[in-house]
Amino acid sequence: AGVAWAAGSASGSVCTPMPFGRRMENFSSSASNRSRSSAMSMDSAEVPMMRTPWLSRYWVRLMAVRPHPDQAKAAENVRNLLADSQVIAAARGKRVQDALSLRCIPQLHGAARKTLEDARRTLEIEMNACCDNPILWPEPGNEDVISACNADSAYVGIAMDSSCMAATMMAKMSERRNNRLIDGNLSGYPWFLIQNPGLNSGVMIPQYTQAGLLNQMRILCTPAVIDNTPTCGNQEDYVAMGYNASLKSLKVAEKLEYILAIELLSVYEAQPFVDGSLRRSSASRQVLAEIAQTVPEMKEDMYLYPHIEFLKEKIHDGSILRWAEEGMGKKLV
Repeated sequence: AGVAWAAGSASGSVCTPMPFGRRMENFSSSASNRSRSSAMSMDSAEVPMMRTPWLSRYWVRLMAVRPHPDQAKAAENVRNLLADSQVIAAARGKRVQDALSLRCIPQLHGAARKTLEDARRTLEIEMNACCDNPILWPEPGNEDVISACNADSAYVGIAMDSSCMAATMMAKMSERRNNRLIDGNLSGYPWFLIQNPGLNSGVMIPQYTQAGLLNQMRILCTPAVIDNTPTCGNQEDYVAMGYNASLKSLKVAEKLEYILAIELLSVYEAQPFVDGSLRRSSASRQVLAEIAQTVPEMKEDMYLYPHIEFLKEKIHDGSILRWAEEGMGKKLV
């Protein structure tokens, strides 16, 4: 679909193109592929904190007993992204289970993907529909004028409010994975992924940024469609508020991009602390090599803003996914 359409008031239709759908699709090859890129961004670190045989959590057998199609696809992507990782292989059997921000990637990303796919289908119907009022049929012999309410924006509003919640759930999981990387007690790496922590802040402050962005996203998740103010002498006593739902979805999508970019920055800066004798997966090697052409290894504190912006743009334009697919030699599903 690529464009979220915001319907106007009940008295007529005002269709405003909103690139929320395009942003969300650039997270992924489908409506939530970027959520799988978020999974890949953590997985590309292939960090030893994941000490269970954790790929077994994504076995086909496990997905089959909870047969949500999008969950199964998300799990398949994780398996493919890490298929030849020596880091993951070396970590097997060292922990009974991992944190939910790792174990629940297919479950959450599958649910988000389903929500976003439903929103896309809704928007495609809306873009190819007549959402005006009144509606006129001028064809000779079939003339008609009907004043009804195809201009109601409930479909768009509910889809966009739901998409905002799906994006925020992906964001909160990303922030928790990032926290596990930068917390020395959890990762086993130097605090904030920097030598001499304390003297250096490393990637500590970007996690503050994630926390602030996530707080804003939670505020924006208050559904717009539940609001209502009667107008037109109570003739328009109900309004769906789809426009406002679409408008705030733009902000939510951009904030998710930044949160994922910060996680990916931590993944990249964690690499010097991961056993160099263990080969990363093909997808991870390709992504990390591409990032290394622009983002330096942080040996002491440096200006991080341009690197976060670079990673955010590569998420936005789909480069991260393309690099991973090139590394694997296959497409994500």
